[in-house]
Amino acid sequence: MLEFSWKVFSMTGSVDTYLLIKELEKEHGDVSAQDIEEEFTNLDAH
Repeated sequence: MLEFSWKVFSMTGSVDTYLLIKELEKEHGDVSAQDIEEEFTNLDAH
């Protein structure tokens, strides 16, 4: 879900999508912020 949300945000710049990403990050407390940032960086590279 994070991947999809990030792709939508990176394509649209939607504030609502960004807020959804932040909510998903909160729910996935076991995933570090750095891990998520690295995943987003890898997605942007594709």
